[in-house]
Amino acid sequence: MATYIYQYPDWPDFTWDQPDIALLCSEVRHLQGKITGSMSMLGFAGRQEAVLSALTTDVVKSSEIEGEKLDTEQVRSSIASRLGINTAGLPAPDRHAEGMVDMLLDATRNHNEELSHERLFAWHAALFPTAYSGMHKIETGKYRSGEMLIVSGAMGREKIHYEAPAAVRVKQEMNLFLDWFNGNSKLDPVLKAAIAHFWFIIIHPFDDGNGRIARAISDLLLARADGMADRFYSMSGQMMLERKEYYAILQKVQHSSRDISEWLEWFLHCLRSALLSTQSAMEKVMLKSRFWELHEHTRFNPRQRLVINRLLDGFEGRLKTSKWARLAKCSSDTALRDIRDLMEKGILQQDNPGGRSTGYLLGPF
Repeated sequence: MATYIYQYPDWPDFTWDQPDIALLCSEVRHLQGKITGSMSMLGFAGRQEAVLSALTTDVVKSSEIEGEKLDTEQVRSSIASRLGINTAGLPAPDRHAEGMVDMLLDATRNHNEELSHERLFAWHAALFPTAYSGMHKIETGKYRSGEMLIVSGAMGREKIHYEAPAAVRVKQEMNLFLDWFNGNSKLDPVLKAAIAHFWFIIIHPFDDGNGRIARAISDLLLARADGMADRFYSMSGQMMLERKEYYAILQKVQHSSRDISEWLEWFLHCLRSALLSTQSAMEKVMLKSRFWELHEHTRFNPRQRLVINRLLDGFEGRLKTSKWARLAKCSSDTALRDIRDLMEKGILQQDNPGGRSTGYLLGPF
């Protein structure tokens, strides 16, 4: 059986390819700065919407990586209520959604606070309010007392993917981890986020929820790296898109002797992709914010606001009267009146003037 990284005598004295990792880290930091700068140009409402969207994605996708589906609207409702954003029309969240939200908001909003055993126990208890994971009763709010095997396959033909350190070692391992985490390290917090994620996963200190807590720890350190509690990008969202690679790289590097370069490289590339995706989305958010600032005093009915927002979000296909009627749930006559009113105001224009099939699009602004 292959040796695990924690079984080597130098554990946890990690090493990595300094020049390559430093270059990647620098690129990520540059992108973080650009996004933070873009956010500062948004109005209050735009920033709120961006934060709400990123946090919702983070909670939903972090759970989805583990095979648990949370209701997106319930998560959005839970986060909105905690951030003081209007929740009208949103459903009441269930306690599982609430627990994930509690953990993530504590990690990001209180990112400068020390990470302790007790804080981790509170996160774990929040994730499993019934002390059950599916049909199985688990130990909550404390480290595991049993052994931990990650297995797959039918009973009797299980394949062992990972065997975590023995339960008797967990407290000692976590003491070491937390001393490093809370110490005055000169490590860039982005790099520290990658190392902390891997280190925590290797210890696997809880009965369940280790992946979700590891991602919350990464979010805490990324919030420190950004120097702000507001989250504008979702690392968990990108990890979900690269879920296969995420598990594959963890499984590969868990057998490394000390060198975790491959994991750090993957983590930083994943973060870079998350930031690039957010940069693209932010351009749309800023465009939307600019439009509504310009038309702050323009009169719109609710149907017009609804369809304009769809256009600003990147509506696919041609907008015709019939599509307007379906989107706004109104008659074709009402849709045509709405459209003509916006054309008179210079907001909409025909996309094929004089053609047989008339469509409409937003005019330049």
